Amino acid sequence: MPDVLSQSEIDALLSALSSGELQPDELPKEDEKQKVKLYDFRSPQKFSKDHIRTLELIHDNYGRIISNYLTAQVRDNVKVKIESIEQVTYEEFIHSISNPTILTIFKLPPLSGSILFETNPEFVYKVIDILLGGSGSGKYKTREFTDIDKNIIMKINQGLIDNLKLAWSDIIDVEPEIEALETNPALNQTLAPHEPVALITFSVEIGDDSTFINICIPYLSIEKVLDKLVVQYWYQENDESVVNESREKLKERLNIIDVPLTVTLGDTNVTVDEFLKLSVGDVITLNDKCSDPVFVRVDENVHYTGKPGIIGKNMAVQILDIIDKDVENYE
Repeated sequence: MPDVLSQSEIDALLSALSSGELQPDELPKEDEKQKVKLYDFRSPQKFSKDHIRTLELIHDNYGRIISNYLTAQVRDNVKVKIESIEQVTYEEFIHSISNPTILTIFKLPPLSGSILFETNPEFVYKVIDILLGGSGSGKYKTREFTDIDKNIIMKINQGLIDNLKLAWSDIIDVEPEIEALETNPALNQTLAPHEPVALITFSVEIGDDSTFINICIPYLSIEKVLDKLVVQYWYQENDESVVNESREKLKERLNIIDVPLTVTLGDTNVTVDEFLKLSVGDVITLNDKCSDPVFVRVDENVHYTGKPGIIGKNMAVQILDIIDKDVENYE
């Protein structure tokens, strides 16, 4: 329903047009109105842009880590690169992967709930072929996985999932624990169909062929650590360690600097005539008593009060109090 102008608003608009303050072509047009953005309440966007960005940083590093791991396992050059990260529903994720596939269900304490690690059948067949002495360059037909296939790929997936500990170490310390392995994704009912999840897709290049693996992280799993999935918080933690290290280095450099330290035992006033008549052995009476504290100056500024004395054959002063509050706070 269009907005209805009041009589006062109409009069003000006509007055502006007649006075030249507003030109007719400056009037808002129908197509310039704010467009309405569709929002699906069945799948609310629970992952903010900051959360997605942090997850992308974590798993971009994870891709480099498992590239080295897979290269060592298959004795061939393997490149793993993150392709996309998006929020979808659990139902959409299950429908997007093939059947059969290798779906590894694991936990990542202190994250709650179960997380899914899906390895594409083409990736599984290729890795198994290479590990059993093949070249990994053949064509593979979709078939049911045997118990031997599952045992072989379980060892590979164990290493892939264990490397998540290193990738997440900048955020929190996690301890991966594999729970089960499924080949039919439709039978896995760990989450409600409309539960939001973060779907992270990696491309895996082995030789001349490319395939995909996926990690599905439910929102419920990381809900308790969302405050740490903000890039600003993440780098703030890193910055604090850098600042502390810089502060220690600065202290070390300052410690080698010599500063003049003087002690004022007391003062008095004499005339010019008395000053000119001073000779060796004369005694000058000071305004301070011998029991009064003395002032200790650092570079001509009073910072401490002390008590005069001797150590062996040397004159000394004992610090009694700090006068400069900035120095006190620093200490």
